[in-house]
Amino acid sequence: MYQRWQQWNNVSRKWLWILVIVGLVASLPLIVGRVQTESTAKKVEIVFNYRSLLENSSYQPNPEQYIGEQLEQLKGVGVGTIAMYESNLDELTKSHRLMLFSTQDLVDQKRLPLTASQTDNATYIVFTNEENAKTFRPVIEKTFSQLDIDVVPWNWEGSSSATAIRINTSPANAVIKPLGTDPIAMKMLRDKGFQILPRLSDSLAYDQASVDAILDTFEQNGVKRILFDGDAVKGFKDQQEKKTLNTFADSLKKHGIGIAAIEGLKKPQQGFNKLAYLLNYNVVRLHSLNDRDAKLDNETLADRFSLAAKDRKIRMIYINSLPSRDTSTASVKDSVENIVKTLGAPGNAVQRIEKDGFQLGQAEAFDVVQHSWDKVAKALVTLGGVAFVALLVSFFLPTLTLATVLLGLLGCAGLVLIHKQDLMEQVLSLFVAISAPTIATLLAIRKIQELKREHGYMSAGRRFTHTLVLFIKTSLISLSAVPFIIALLNSITYALVLNQFRGVSLLHVLPVFLVGVYVLLYQGKSVWSEVKRWLRTPLTLLWVVAGIVVAGAGYYYLSRTGNAGTVSSYELAFRAFLENTIGVRPRTKEFLIFHPLFVVGIFAALRYPKLIYILIVAAIGQLSMVDTFAHIHTPVMISLIRGVLGLGLGLIIGMIAIAIWIYVERCWEKWSPHLLKD
Repeated sequence: MYQRWQQWNNVSRKWLWILVIVGLVASLPLIVGRVQTESTAKKVEIVFNYRSLLENSSYQPNPEQYIGEQLEQLKGVGVGTIAMYESNLDELTKSHRLMLFSTQDLVDQKRLPLTASQTDNATYIVFTNEENAKTFRPVIEKTFSQLDIDVVPWNWEGSSSATAIRINTSPANAVIKPLGTDPIAMKMLRDKGFQILPRLSDSLAYDQASVDAILDTFEQNGVKRILFDGDAVKGFKDQQEKKTLNTFADSLKKHGIGIAAIEGLKKPQQGFNKLAYLLNYNVVRLHSLNDRDAKLDNETLADRFSLAAKDRKIRMIYINSLPSRDTSTASVKDSVENIVKTLGAPGNAVQRIEKDGFQLGQAEAFDVVQHSWDKVAKALVTLGGVAFVALLVSFFLPTLTLATVLLGLLGCAGLVLIHKQDLMEQVLSLFVAISAPTIATLLAIRKIQELKREHGYMSAGRRFTHTLVLFIKTSLISLSAVPFIIALLNSITYALVLNQFRGVSLLHVLPVFLVGVYVLLYQGKSVWSEVKRWLRTPLTLLWVVAGIVVAGAGYYYLSRTGNAGTVSSYELAFRAFLENTIGVRPRTKEFLIFHPLFVVGIFAALRYPKLIYILIVAAIGQLSMVDTFAHIHTPVMISLIRGVLGLGLGLIIGMIAIAIWIYVERCWEKWSPHLLKD
C-alpha cells in the first residue's frame, strides 16, 4: 500500500504542473481586468490645507492680503482644491470672525471685577461685526447646547447683546469643539475658483438632520469627496447602537460624495473600511505632505509627487505648510513659496505628473472592471495555486504531495464557507509567492548537478550558454507566481490598501531558508545521513566567524525588508537618478547584487560544485521579483517594467562579472603551477 501511495505521489507531479498551467491560463482574464481598472481614474487633485494658510497669516502684518496673494499663487501652479477643517473658536479668531477672551483677560482689562478670576472660568466671545454674529452665533449655540453647555448673551462696551456671548466652559475646552465648515471662507474660496475638500470628525454625537444639512451645503458647493479628521470616520462611535455608518453612507451616496483614504497611517481610521464598502469603494488614495517635508528641495518634492501618482495609485496630493521660526534671520517663515516653486518651476511636479499620462482635476474613484466568468477563473486559479504549493512540498516530503493537495483544497473550501475568502486568498497567494522562487532555484540546482554529471568538465563558452539559458528559465518559473498573486488579490480593496498582501517577512526569509536546507541536507544519500555528517563536522573559528557574518548580513537584510526599512540619503539619491533617467526604477538589490550573483553562481558551480552554496543567497533576487508584484497598489505595468529592467540589467552586470571570473580563472590556471612549485 505504501509503495502504491508513493507511486501515486510520483505520478501526481506531472498532473500538478498541468494544474499550475491551467491556473496560469485562468488568471489571464483577471489580469486583463486589473490592467483595465488601472487605466481609469487618470485625474490627480492637488490640495492645500486652508488652516495652514490661516496659521501662516497670523504672523503677517496684513493677514487677509497675505491669504489672497498665496491663494492666487497656488491657483496659478495647479492647486485646484482647498481642504477645510471643521472650524473652531481658535480658527474663527485667526480669521477675525470673532475675538475670544478668558475671564482673566477681562479682569486684566478691568471689564470684570477682580473677584471674578477666583469664581469664574468662562469663555467670552465678541463677534467682529453683525454679519459674523448672524452667521456664527446660531452655530455656536447649537453646538454647545448639544453638549449641555450654556451659551448666554453678554454685554460688551459699545456693542449690542447680539454681538457678544458667554460660553459657560473654560477657553481650553471651548476652542476644541468643532463648529462646522466656515461658510464665509468657503464662499470666498469658491469665488476664487477652488474646489473644497471638507474634513469631518466624529467628535460629536451623530445627528442625521445636521449631517444632511452639511451634505446639502457641500453638494451645492460642488464637493465630490470628503476627508476625515482624527482616528475615526463620521458615525463610527454610534455605529454599534444606531447603525450610523450605514445611514451616513446612504446620505453620502444620495449627495454623490465619496471619501479619501490617507496613505501611510500607523493604523486605519476606525470605521473606514466599513464605510468604503457601503459606498461601493467610491474611494481615492491621498498622499499627505507634512509641514516638515514641505521644506525639502524642489526636485525631491517633485519626485515624491510624481512617484505617488505613477507608482502608488495616489490621486490626491495633500499639502501642509505651517510656519517655523528661523533663528538665523530672526524671522518666521513658511514653505508656501517652496511649494509654489516645486509645482511651477521648469521640470516641476505638475509637468512630471502630466508627462506620466495624468491630468490635474477632481480625483475620481477607479472604475472596477469585472466579468461574469471571474468567479470560475478564480476557482481554477485557486486549484492551480494549491498544486503549486504541493509541488514545493514534493521536493522535501514527496510522500505528502497528494495529502497537501487534499488538505489545501479542503482548507480553501472551508475558509470560503465560513466567509473568510479574503483570508484564503491572502494565505494562498503568500504560499504561491514562496513556492515559485523556491522551486525555480531548486530546479536550477538540480540542473547544474545533472549537467555536471553528464558533461564533467565544460569549456567557458559552454558554461556561459548553460548559464544564460538556466538564468532565464529560473526567472520565468519564479515569475509564474505573479499571475496567481494578481488573480487572487484582484479586489479593489488591495489597490486602495484597505487590504494588503500579508507575510512579506516570510516571503523574504522562507525561500532562502528552504533552498539552504535543500543544498545542505538533500545532496547526499539521505537527509538523516547529511544531518549526522554536519553534526560530526568540527566547529572551528572560521565557522564561528562565518556564522557571525551570516547573522549580521541576515539582520541587515531583514532591516531593509518592507515599507519600514531604512534607506540612506545616498541610496535615495541613486534611486531618484535611476527613476529620472530610465523612467521606472528597477530594484537596486536585484540588478546590482542578487541577479548578477545568481548568474556568476551558476557559471562557477558548473565547474566548482561546492560553489552551489552561492545560489542560497542569490535566491533573494528571485523572490524579490515576486515581491515587487505583491505591492498591489503599484500598477501591473510599472511592476512588470521594473522586473524586466532588473533582469536585463542584472544579466548584463552578471555577464561582466563572468568575464572577470574567466580572466581570473585563466590567470590562476597559468600561474598556479609556478606558485605551487615555489
